[in-house]
Amino acid sequence: MKRLTAVLAASTALAAPAFADDDRIVVGFATAESGFMQGYDKPAQDAAIIRIAEINEAGGLLGKQLEVVNADTKTDRAEGAKAGLSVIDAGADMVVVSCDYDFGAPAALAAESAGLISFFLCAESVKAGIQGVGPNSFSASVLAAVQGATMAQWAYEKKGARSFYRLEDTWTEYNKGICDGFDWMLPKLAEAQLVGEDSFLNEDASIAAQITRIKALPEEPDAIMLCTMMPGGVSAIKQLRAAGITSMILNGSGMDGSYWMSAVPDLSNFFVPVQGSVFGDDPNAEVNAFNAKYKEVTGGDPATQYTYPGYVMIDVWAKAVERAGTTETSAVVAELEKMVDEPTLFGPRTFTAELHHQNKARYLIVETTGGKPAVVDEWTISEPIPVADLMK
Repeated sequence: MKRLTAVLAASTALAAPAFADDDRIVVGFATAESGFMQGYDKPAQDAAIIRIAEINEAGGLLGKQLEVVNADTKTDRAEGAKAGLSVIDAGADMVVVSCDYDFGAPAALAAESAGLISFFLCAESVKAGIQGVGPNSFSASVLAAVQGATMAQWAYEKKGARSFYRLEDTWTEYNKGICDGFDWMLPKLAEAQLVGEDSFLNEDASIAAQITRIKALPEEPDAIMLCTMMPGGVSAIKQLRAAGITSMILNGSGMDGSYWMSAVPDLSNFFVPVQGSVFGDDPNAEVNAFNAKYKEVTGGDPATQYTYPGYVMIDVWAKAVERAGTTETSAVVAELEKMVDEPTLFGPRTFTAELHHQNKARYLIVETTGGKPAVVDEWTISEPIPVADLMK
């Protein structure tokens, strides 16, 4: 923690008023420093700070040092709008908002109204961009729909899954997006069959009724597409396994990481897609080196893959600023929209005038066996998901 504080002190004006001038470029973080979204926002923000420090150590951006101001959204939508206005008032040239669309949108909308670029740290709903906020909004991550499509096609092609059960947590746009991608891909798989579907809410203490319906099927499905996230996802997985259901469970990236697995001892046959591995087994040695640097700076290992989009966000934004020769919004947006398979440490990024998000990406597949996650494969869906389908 001391190391991160030193990095911040050297690279930013954290939480101090900053006003636009010719000597610095200000990045405003309107993100969660408290509440459950802190678990997603803080790691990605720490990664962003690492990239900011690297840029400053290399001479800055357009010859200027990057500085940071931030405000706590408290995982509250009303507070999110206030936080967005706070960092704008403090001189932000670009506004960074929470990982989830629902919780990040209020601050992003404040930035849009002020004519500023906003970047969701790791939101994976198509609404985290042009479609939900406006033409100056982007996300550093990959659409949730790509996760659902990836897991369906990979399980079909590589694991021989033919019967699928769809279990959707309707709590957030992210969860819905996973199942939307699954729905888009499944009809493309010739022998795949949807044998049932059901829904629940993240806060539900019990999914006993849903489990009863799964167990009433003539045969256990080959795979359950579970579209959920923390914290309720842990309970759902635990209940499925406690009920004796052994089907492979497919999930989105929202259940990456091992920090929650003590609640489901010896979990097996569980699969998630990730942009990079936090387990030290990423096939890209540079990702493993980043993990080591992250630990050196923060005092702990990355908990999930949602650490990585924060680094990507600063990287692609800074490249666009350099190419534009200015932080002026329209010029930077134009440069971002020219990026096609732009190389980053965690995979290529493409932005267009139609989509400020990723509708196709290479994912690593992490399997948990006996409570231990490990990379077992990688997969890229056979075609991008059309924007029209993303908006259905």
